[in-house]
Amino acid sequence: MNDLEKIVYEYGLLNAKKHKGKANPGAVIGSIMSTHSELRPKAKEIGQIANSIVKNINEMSIEDQNTEITNLGLKTFEKKKKVEEGLPDLNNVNGNVVMRFAPNPSGPLHIGHVRAVVSNNEYVKKYKGRLILRIEDTDPKRIYEPAYKMIEEDLKWLTVKADEIAYQSDRFPIYYEYAEKLIKLSKAYVCRCSGDEFKRLKDESKSCPCRNLSVEENMKLWNEFPNMKVGQAVLRVKTDLNHKNPAIRDWVSMRLVNETHPRFGDKYRVYPMMNFSVAIDDHLMGITHVLRGKDHLANGEKQKYLYEHLNWKVPEFIHYGKLKMEDIPLSTSKALAGIEDGTYTGWDDPRLGTLRAIGRRGIQAKTIVDLMIEIGVKISDSTLSWKKIYGLNRKILEKVANRYFFVLSPVKIKINDNEKFSRSSPLKIKRPLHPDFLKRGDRELFFNGEAYISSDDFEDGLIRLMDCVNITIFNGQATFHSSSFEQAREEKAKIIQWVPVNENMNVDIVMSDNSIVKGLCEVTVGNLNVGDIVQFERFGFARLDSKEKDRLVFYFAHK
Repeated sequence: MNDLEKIVYEYGLLNAKKHKGKANPGAVIGSIMSTHSELRPKAKEIGQIANSIVKNINEMSIEDQNTEITNLGLKTFEKKKKVEEGLPDLNNVNGNVVMRFAPNPSGPLHIGHVRAVVSNNEYVKKYKGRLILRIEDTDPKRIYEPAYKMIEEDLKWLTVKADEIAYQSDRFPIYYEYAEKLIKLSKAYVCRCSGDEFKRLKDESKSCPCRNLSVEENMKLWNEFPNMKVGQAVLRVKTDLNHKNPAIRDWVSMRLVNETHPRFGDKYRVYPMMNFSVAIDDHLMGITHVLRGKDHLANGEKQKYLYEHLNWKVPEFIHYGKLKMEDIPLSTSKALAGIEDGTYTGWDDPRLGTLRAIGRRGIQAKTIVDLMIEIGVKISDSTLSWKKIYGLNRKILEKVANRYFFVLSPVKIKINDNEKFSRSSPLKIKRPLHPDFLKRGDRELFFNGEAYISSDDFEDGLIRLMDCVNITIFNGQATFHSSSFEQAREEKAKIIQWVPVNENMNVDIVMSDNSIVKGLCEVTVGNLNVGDIVQFERFGFARLDSKEKDRLVFYFAHK
């Protein structure tokens, strides 16, 4: 057997073990593709040999299959599942692990970035390695200058600390140096063909006239390159012109740009393409393992040519599937346009999926980190929902958030037929700040026969004001019923929150759709600090965003 046949044979045996001696060719191929992304270009060849190999395996007895599995030292699926809980181990770890998170500064980080951030950071912690934050700012059209600082702030919120920060815009001389090396090695050339002409030749697996120019001619063109017009020429890396993917054939490594860069102005006109700068930096920075989406599979193939030309070791590439978002706008350019035209109030508008918008609502960083670890780095696509985020976040907030009363769209009720309650001697009610942590203390409310309740609760019937009294509402009038909680429970009274008439505070709550609801809360809420998170009973969790002269402003998290 050749190497490829051995891999199919091993996965076929494991699949047969899982299914009582009968392997499925499609499942075998799927397992190979998901585990060995580097073999994806050979999918057709694997498919051709899988049928015959799986047929031979299925003709074996289960005893012979198990003997083969033992002799080959293969791990069964059950054992493998245990190993892969959480983030799987990295392959080919030899010495220090160095990884990088490399965002483009087009805006602050959003939840779509977090999979890469968290996975890289967790692996670095696991292997006691190093994490490099590399700002990939080699496309001035995609740079939003405040993002340089915002990205660092977002990482701090996530409790991710990079061991080193690098800016690609500081490394242009390095890219020029390696461009010249490739030209002198006859592995790159200055191409002056039009885009249409080169595409025609490329699609026919033919070389363009520029490809065969001498090193001396190419160096002369390279030196003239900065003075050419945009689109007049590009620098190409030589690859296999017969490669099955035309996009990989002689890809562009350098191009001309007439844009002002926010960090160095008009100092440079020759800009590196992503695959060129990334491959060079990954090598020079000693990156051992590269985590990225499976949409970068073709880019990995492009970059490998560069590694081969320069006799560099290729890092370990790990690709993960797409993270599908549910009702979460993630396009940075669209968000920025919306901010500029007034659709959004800013990068922390609750309708956006930025980390600062999520954090402003009271979603905890640990919630996001735990979720990304749970999703992992598998090649299959994953779907992320607000319901999942809220569920994880609720488990954290349930313990830390103290309870308070808040009434939405308040309606005043007054008991007119009982003199038991008076302004001079109101009924004092004590409720714990948290029923599970009584040592945190109590808050006090006073009832003198009047109270505010939510308009939704103002309807005919028996209701109980929490820890206070039972009242009957009929035709808009409130009548004292009793003080017995047991009676309220027996008569199935609706139990509601309430706020004293004389001691309360105005509250605005910004909801997840950026609408604002108004109401009143108990006066003790005024002792909170900005950033504190509360649970308004029967309403939900909310984060105190600001304390204004006549009101408190909260951002709603979730129920």
